[in-house]
Amino acid sequence: MFYENELRLLRETFWKCHLQTQLIDPHAPLTPAVDMGLRQLLGREGEYARSFYELAVPAQPNTIYRFADPFFCHYLYFRLPDMTQECVFVLGPYLTEELTPEALLERAEALGVNPRESREWEHYYGGVPLLPENNYLFSMMDAFGEHIWGGSGSFTVVDVTGNAEEELLLFSASEDAVSADNMAWKMQMMEQRYAYENELMRAVEYGQSHKAEMLLERFSLLSFERRLADPLRNLKNYCIIMNTLLRKAAEKGGVHPVYLDDVSSAFARKIETLPSTAMVQELMTEMFRSYCRLVRKHSMKQYSPLVQKMIACIDSDLTADLSLHTLAAMQNVSAGYLSTLFRRETGQTLTDYVNGKRIGLAKQLLRTTKLQIQTVAQHCGIWDVHYFSRLFKKQTGQTPKEFRESGEY
Repeated sequence: MFYENELRLLRETFWKCHLQTQLIDPHAPLTPAVDMGLRQLLGREGEYARSFYELAVPAQPNTIYRFADPFFCHYLYFRLPDMTQECVFVLGPYLTEELTPEALLERAEALGVNPRESREWEHYYGGVPLLPENNYLFSMMDAFGEHIWGGSGSFTVVDVTGNAEEELLLFSASEDAVSADNMAWKMQMMEQRYAYENELMRAVEYGQSHKAEMLLERFSLLSFERRLADPLRNLKNYCIIMNTLLRKAAEKGGVHPVYLDDVSSAFARKIETLPSTAMVQELMTEMFRSYCRLVRKHSMKQYSPLVQKMIACIDSDLTADLSLHTLAAMQNVSAGYLSTLFRRETGQTLTDYVNGKRIGLAKQLLRTTKLQIQTVAQHCGIWDVHYFSRLFKKQTGQTPKEFRESGEY
């Protein structure tokens, strides 16, 4: 088929966003994977044909169908052209808005879900991606439709969502209706959640804030298991856990604890002062961005442990005695060995690195404060203002006064 590469790219992109896509033959047996096992969990396997095949079989060419089932789950599907056999592309399930535990309980009651299964029911929705209708991923689907059907005017989008209330009346599951494979389903949901968390941690480890935020977009508050009756306290506890995981991920990414401690402590305080559950998503995003920034700015993964310690020591206090001999004595190694190792790994001498950091701080203070130049020098660990001025001019081509007056950034 002429669009094979584009279809592969589309599916890989959705997969990266944890959105499930499937190619189904409307005339072949359908597996519970199509809805991530929800109907199987509820003992309603007989509804697969009604919910999916009866919609997919009459699918017309050049048409993208939107479908929402009684379980709050949304799907997109369309018939693929130029296939050797009849085939329907299915995207979903996904949620279009945040669900509350209360809304789920009410819908579970309407559907006749056994209360003993309410925990698994909530777990299921914690693993369903959140995808608002204006998400850019839908633009990709439109672009794909234009490609396979020959232009924006060559296909239509049709909403085929049925009467949800009518379908609710069809549900009559008993306590014994739950599938014997329920334990396998629970394990699958747990594995998916852990895989998602691991992918988030890897994104932070490499400082990939764009990827972390993309993954976080599909994050739902239902992803947090309710372990306490107080919803705010429950979410605060999970934020504490996430703060710890992010700190460890950044440390694995090569960030020294000296940089992590202040950030971790600041977020611990913010978590405890969260006023409402509505603020959790915003705080989570801030946490991911901050830890990714730390990795991009302070990762020392490429350095040996000794050089990592030296860099962390220098960055943590520029007013300290940072001479080669003092730093070597701190680590109980010879000055010659430390000098050679530092230059080999960083590409500059230890003295040049220290001076670069000190002048960098000086430029920041000169731009953002009205401190006297002598005071700026002292904050940078240089007590002789004349030496500071000479060093500053050597590195910047300007005196500290000229730099401040120029307004350069």
